[in-house]
Amino acid sequence: MKKILIVGAGLGGLTTALRLAKRGYQVELVEKNAQAGGRLNQIKKDGFTFDIGPSFFSMPYEFDEFARDCAIRLPFEFVELDPLYSVSFRNNPKTYTLYKDIDKLAEQFSDVEPDFKRKMQRYLDACEALYNDTVDVAIKTNFNSLPHYFLSLLKVNPIHLPTLFRSFWAQIERYFDSKEAREIVSLIAFFLGRTPFDTSAVYTLLSYIEFRNNGYHNVKGGMYQIVTGLLKELDKAGVKLHYQVEIDDFEEKDGKLMAMLDTKGGKWTADAFVVNSDAAFFRGRVLKKKTFSEARLQKMEWTMGYLTFYIGLNAKLEDLNHHNYFLGSNYRDYAQQVLTQVDMAEKPYYYVNVLSRSNPDCAPEGCESLFFVCPVPNLLHKKDWSDKEQIVDAILHDFSERIGRDISPLIVSRTVFSPVEWEKNFNLYQGSGLGLSHKMLQIGGFRPSNKDEDYQNVFYVGASTVPGAGLPMAVISSKLVTERIVEAF
Repeated sequence: MKKILIVGAGLGGLTTALRLAKRGYQVELVEKNAQAGGRLNQIKKDGFTFDIGPSFFSMPYEFDEFARDCAIRLPFEFVELDPLYSVSFRNNPKTYTLYKDIDKLAEQFSDVEPDFKRKMQRYLDACEALYNDTVDVAIKTNFNSLPHYFLSLLKVNPIHLPTLFRSFWAQIERYFDSKEAREIVSLIAFFLGRTPFDTSAVYTLLSYIEFRNNGYHNVKGGMYQIVTGLLKELDKAGVKLHYQVEIDDFEEKDGKLMAMLDTKGGKWTADAFVVNSDAAFFRGRVLKKKTFSEARLQKMEWTMGYLTFYIGLNAKLEDLNHHNYFLGSNYRDYAQQVLTQVDMAEKPYYYVNVLSRSNPDCAPEGCESLFFVCPVPNLLHKKDWSDKEQIVDAILHDFSERIGRDISPLIVSRTVFSPVEWEKNFNLYQGSGLGLSHKMLQIGGFRPSNKDEDYQNVFYVGASTVPGAGLPMAVISSKLVTERIVEAF
């Protein structure tokens, strides 16, 4: 029986472990933290429960396919969001509520984009065609070389070729006229860790997933139930998981990795190794590859950082939806500066998740569990985050003004993560929230491969490898790396 060691127990590592265990491999995981999940994690504090990272997910059929592949029942329950989320602009009293129902959605824009329904249908038709023509070829495929990648792209309908050379924003401008429609529909580009102005229009296919395909989903009991459910299945399958083990060195011989070494002097041997740490970061910092040296890592394009904070309130906020976006009035300027701008206190854009809205057990009775996310520069552009509490205060003040209620005296629990904590806790290079960006020369065959360039028994899953960022992408990534391992061993 071949032994596989998986380094990192994020979603990619956990789903890969179960796929391999169900195929008869002996699987063991090591995790640097005291609990599994990676960024899909949880804080329990002061009687409140907070999701640390992802707060909803799309493409639930990828989880269903994973469950069928492992011959299990999906070990968590999820519900579709309706509405998807709400969006409000500073100095605008109107709140836009985003529905999948095209008529209910169109009503939201009747005063600013009277022909919204027709325009949205045209836009989503294009997004759907793009999704259908590319998802299997460009997302769910292993590429053995750049020529292989280019040959695969030749299978894509050439009608989509111009899309490759447009930005997300430029594509949106082709369909919508109003500032409000353009900004709200393009908001999804921020989910990829960049902005609509520097994200490829290829990713407008996400709008199809968002509004027409399967939408967004919440997990009953909070997103961390995904992890707890997978851990139970891994325990049934006999997979061992070791916590507080951080790999920082290795032993190799004749083109094969022989062992991973941890910071406490431990030695971990296996026939093959799967890395569920950032694929570019690990290649550079641990495997010490020249092609991923610190100088070269800095020249790559990384996603933005995130300032996240977790607020427990001794009150209910009945007027908020489960998911809420608060935007300013300078969308283009903000988007073009957010990656490098250090003076964030003056014009925050942020997202607020009211976890306790759908999961009352996540807060004491009569209380609210809030999760804030604000896009900020990563550590390449802002190294000193000693001002994080002041920035959080500014956002909480803005939030209070926007909802018409001062929440400051209601706060009974407060935890803040800047890019410093995200890098330290989860080995995210320079605190970049989603690893390498998704520009054209960093996706598909250009992205760090899920098989190692030098060691024939080393593979990668999750961040900064194929296919990209996000929970369903991590599940797809686990399928792709499993195919690599089965083929090789």
